[in-house]
Amino acid sequence: MARLLQTIVDGLADGSIYAALALALVLIYRATGVVNFAQGEMATCSTFIAWGLLQAGLPLAAALGLTFVIAFIGGMLVECVVLRPTEGSDALTIVILTVGLYFLFNSADGWIWGFDSHSFPSVFSTSRLSVGGAHLTAQSVGTVGVLVAVAAILYAFFQRTDLGLAMRAAAQGPDSSRLAGVPVDRMLMFGWGVAAVLGAVAGALVAPALFLNVNTMSSVLIYAFAAAALGGLDSPVGALIGGWIIGVAQNLAGTYVGFIGGDLEILVPLAIITVVLLIRPTGLFGSREVVRV
Repeated sequence: MARLLQTIVDGLADGSIYAALALALVLIYRATGVVNFAQGEMATCSTFIAWGLLQAGLPLAAALGLTFVIAFIGGMLVECVVLRPTEGSDALTIVILTVGLYFLFNSADGWIWGFDSHSFPSVFSTSRLSVGGAHLTAQSVGTVGVLVAVAAILYAFFQRTDLGLAMRAAAQGPDSSRLAGVPVDRMLMFGWGVAAVLGAVAGALVAPALFLNVNTMSSVLIYAFAAAALGGLDSPVGALIGGWIIGVAQNLAGTYVGFIGGDLEILVPLAIITVVLLIRPTGLFGSREVVRV
C-alpha cells in the first residue's frame, strides 16, 4: 500500500511539472488560437536567462522577477516580429513556423550558454514530510500549490475580465473583433507575452528537479501536449487535471507494467493523446465547437 501511495504522490509531482508547461500552451491557444510547438524551448531560454542572472550575483527572487519581465517582452516581440506577418495564413504555415522557432531557440540556447548541464536552485525549501508511508517534498507541494493558483487565476481571467474576453474574441474571430473595436494586434501580442511568462514559471519549477540544459523542456513538452490534449486545449483547469492524470498514469505504468518500466514511459502520453483525439478531440474539459448548418 505504501508503494502505491508513493507512486501516486510521485505521479502528482511529475504531473505538476507537465501541467506547468501545459498551462502556457493553453493560454497561448486561448489567446491567439495557435498551438506553439516552441513553448518548451522558449521556457528553457527564460530559465537560462534566470540562471545567468544568478551567476551575475542577483538573488533568486530578483533574478526570477527580472526574467519574467524579459520573458513578457520577448514573447510580445516573437508575436509582433515572427507571427504577425503570417496572420491569416493556414494552420500548416503556423505549425511550420513554430517548429522553426523550436529549433531557433534550441540552437540559440546552446550557442549562448553551451550544452553542459547546470544546477538550478529551488524557490522552496528542501524539507520533507512523511504521510502514510509516502514522502512529500516542499518542492512538489509548492509546485502543486503554484499551479492550482495559476490555473484558478487564468480561469477567472478568461471568464470574468473584459481583457480576457477580448483576448478570446481576438483569437476566435479577429475580423469581427476589429469591427467591434477590439485591438486585436495588441491582444495577440499580450497573449504571447503572458504565455512566455508562464513558460518561465514552468522552467523555474522544472529546473530544480531536472538539471538545466538545452534539452530540459524537450521531453517535458511531449507530456505537456498530452496533458493539454487530455484536459482540453482551451481549459486551464483541464491542463492542470490532465497533467496530474498523465503523471500518475505514467508512474503507475512504469511501476506495475513490466514491459514498460522506466524506459518506455513515453508510450503512456502518446497512447493517451491517440485515444483522446479518436474519442473526444476537444478533451475532457474543452469547449465543444458549434457549427451552424
